[in-house]
Amino acid sequence: MAGTTTHTVTNQPPPLVAYDVFAADRALVEAVDRHTPADLLDEVRGELSALGRSAGSAQLQEWGAQANENPPRLRTHDRYGHRIDEVDFHPSWHRLLGKGVSAGLTAAWVRPAGHVRRAAGFLVWTQVEAGNGCPLSMTHAAVPALRADPALAAEWEPRLTSTVYDRDLRPAHLKAGAVFGMGMTEKQGGSDVRANTTEARPLAEDGTYELTGHKWFCSAPMSDGFLVLAQAPGGLTCFLVPRVLADGSRNTFLIQRLKDKLGNRSNASSEVEFDGTWARRVGEEGRGVRTIIEMVAATRLDCVLGSAGLMRQAVAQAVHHCTYREAFGGRLIDKPLMRNVLADLALESEAATALALRLAAAYDDGSEQEHALLRLAVPAAKYWVTKRCTPVTVEAAECLGGNGYVEESGLPRLVRESPLNSVWEGAGNVQALDVLRALQREPQALNAFLVEVGRARGADHRLDAAVKSLLVELGELEGVEGRARRLVERMALVLQGSLLVRYAPPEVADAFCASRLGGDWGSAFGTLPYTLDLASVVERARPVS
Repeated sequence: MAGTTTHTVTNQPPPLVAYDVFAADRALVEAVDRHTPADLLDEVRGELSALGRSAGSAQLQEWGAQANENPPRLRTHDRYGHRIDEVDFHPSWHRLLGKGVSAGLTAAWVRPAGHVRRAAGFLVWTQVEAGNGCPLSMTHAAVPALRADPALAAEWEPRLTSTVYDRDLRPAHLKAGAVFGMGMTEKQGGSDVRANTTEARPLAEDGTYELTGHKWFCSAPMSDGFLVLAQAPGGLTCFLVPRVLADGSRNTFLIQRLKDKLGNRSNASSEVEFDGTWARRVGEEGRGVRTIIEMVAATRLDCVLGSAGLMRQAVAQAVHHCTYREAFGGRLIDKPLMRNVLADLALESEAATALALRLAAAYDDGSEQEHALLRLAVPAAKYWVTKRCTPVTVEAAECLGGNGYVEESGLPRLVRESPLNSVWEGAGNVQALDVLRALQREPQALNAFLVEVGRARGADHRLDAAVKSLLVELGELEGVEGRARRLVERMALVLQGSLLVRYAPPEVADAFCASRLGGDWGSAFGTLPYTLDLASVVERARPVS
């Protein structure tokens, strides 16, 4: 056939498909191994590999692309003019969310080693399509908040931790499983939830209220229930708002519009109005922030996990591409400068993974010491890991050259998704100020943090010097607000360095400490000291299972 020889395709990498996303991630596998009890390890590994094979399959990758390309659509009224406020999703969205639920990504609270196995699974699942992570995260995180009211927890927790996904809008007591959303922020307040104006008026039945007001960001509006904050007579209070009432009628939940977002396109984020909306109080009046804070902590950890997953997928795609692509007489992966870039990206990804799984293990432990560690480490990790996600995905896309700027490569979707977790659940300043609050009010949190980083004392002189410098900064907290970001960055880096020195291969720990802690690092990726064993760092990041 005339002309076909001009279209012979050569020197293009094969698609990264039909592989085990979990088993191909050495850093993740090792983190799961060290944080899982020996008697559960085979079970947990098998479960995560099954999920990893699904995540790496051509079918699920196609579902992820379809969900992203066909965003949800709001239907405020039916054909007869009745208000219905429903959100329609592409079938692939429901398939992915259903698989996430069936994989136990909302069941951590009721399974042995539940948080570690769930964290690893969430990190893997994010790499298929990050949009369905929102309802998975909210449903998972609602459990500790509901436990403030034992009766509500007894009613709802079995549904939220179920592995059955039931998408129908009907009374929750008729469903085998339920998903949750959340509505905290309002137009006038944003992160300052104490400025909320939504009013909660007590009804005759004890613990029930009528809400009037709005939420500027309501996540996953198709959910079965929502945790929201509103002003009750006793002050800011947490409430459970069911989507459908027990008698089968729709609760007043008026969806004004869906947000047109930069990324996270497959997920619906909405503006909603309450107008006599029925709600149940969760916890005591006036204790809304305290009631919902455990939910916020859990979703912040999911921001860390989600960013770690995005980084891992970006690095995997970049290393895979450079393994097969040839230029200037050899494979890109063998070129010293490209190897430096890939190694630098791999370090960021591995450090994020190690930190995220360590925090999940602290939840499984549940001791006072580990709870105190979480109080500081979660906002510090949320600040730093989510900040690093965007430059990692952008640099990884550049590794593919022009192909990385083309939608079919999948990298643009990762780039658009990458800023979300730094904004969601409190932007950078909110996290930094939360760390300062803990430092000033909860000395046991700082002690737990120092004990944790101190476990690597003497193993690397650059880490030791960084800890010493950090202690000097921590000793000067007066007037610290203006330099809070710098302080929190150093805390996160020291914690990551401590974990890598203890657990990662020597070449990984050496490169991390030399660059992130030792100061031998430029302002862009690919500026690691050339004397390091970068080939081993890159090989470790190669997605081969």
